[in-house]
Amino acid sequence: MTPTARPAQGNHRATYWEVLSEPRFRLLFSTRAVAITADALRITTFSVLVFSSTGSALLSAVAFGIGFIPQLFGSLLLGSLADRLPPRALITGGYALTCATALLLALVRMPVAASLGVVALVSLTTPVFHGASSRLVAQSLEGDAYVLGRSLNNIAGAGAQLFGLALGGAAVAALGPRRALAVSAVLYLGCALAVRLRLPRLEPGEFDGASGSAGGDSGAVRTSLQGAGQLLRGRTVRRLMVAQWLPVALVAGAEGLIVAYAGERRFAPGWYAVLMGCLPVGMLVGDLLVGRLLRPRTRERLVAPLVALAGLPLIGFAAEPGVGASSGLLLLSGLGYAYGLGLQRPFLDALPQDGRGQAFGLLGSGSMTLQGVGPVCLGAVAAVVGTGGAIALAGGAVALTAGWILTWHPEPPTSMTRR
Repeated sequence: MTPTARPAQGNHRATYWEVLSEPRFRLLFSTRAVAITADALRITTFSVLVFSSTGSALLSAVAFGIGFIPQLFGSLLLGSLADRLPPRALITGGYALTCATALLLALVRMPVAASLGVVALVSLTTPVFHGASSRLVAQSLEGDAYVLGRSLNNIAGAGAQLFGLALGGAAVAALGPRRALAVSAVLYLGCALAVRLRLPRLEPGEFDGASGSAGGDSGAVRTSLQGAGQLLRGRTVRRLMVAQWLPVALVAGAEGLIVAYAGERRFAPGWYAVLMGCLPVGMLVGDLLVGRLLRPRTRERLVAPLVALAGLPLIGFAAEPGVGASSGLLLLSGLGYAYGLGLQRPFLDALPQDGRGQAFGLLGSGSMTLQGVGPVCLGAVAAVVGTGGAIALAGGAVALTAGWILTWHPEPPTSMTRR
């Protein structure tokens, strides 16, 4: 399929308006923003529902994260389907499936173990739907327009997540957890209908799918494992994936300790929420500044410095700063998240044409899984060195990742072509 947003070659700096003028991206962007709102509402409400049923903080935490960790296994086992099936059917099916899941949790009083199992099982398919959507975005936007499209998704995702958390609290207070889950189901249903009615049905030649090779579940699993192996064996793709995974996972691990840090420092009630809001605010500002003001090559040259910016402020937590200084450090760290924009174009160019959907699914699922594992690992570290020390160690590890990125030897421009 020919990309429809063309003026993005070389060092051309695209605009957000140019990106949003592409109808296919605009539809995927808007429905994804609504779906992220629904995700935040469903996840938090499900956690509340489990806690109200069991009184267990552990099970409530498991309910919060149960949809994250299985995604990596889903990408490894089913990821190839993102390249082999029509994207409209996959994306519509994904929203419909999550709608059905939310309705099931809202209407059926299952044992906690059964409800956790349902959420985990459905999350195995999430990378397939997300991979198909990301692949379609990559085919609709080109060059710097694609990078700004990812920037818009990041900005909208952070905003939608914050709104979904607020909406979840209000909905649970006003309606109760089960009816709040039904609200999330309505949002998912709206996304499914919008994609089904407004996204054209693409023929195999248009989305470069290989649907004719799908030979049943065992064929899909075998092909997915082979495709994931090929992607991870490629040095360029592998290191670009790791560079997008590690800093985010480490900072997420540090973020998971903020509540405990605020408690240990005896901050006033509610200040932990302010601290947790500083990172996404920094992310929004950083994406806007780096995405809008810098040219593509400048963004790519600033990857390592921005990674360092994400990590170095966290080292300041070793001194156990107060509320004001902690807020400033977290805000600065959030600004560094914009480093990912400098990796988008090299990552896209390094991918094989017939494996992009699986690659995007693997990238997203790996990131989600590590963000779930990061807080657990740093929590164990905090038991030994304290929360401030654990946050500082996470920042140091991010800074070391920046140093690793500086050791990369760039390939000649002719090698960064789409295959």
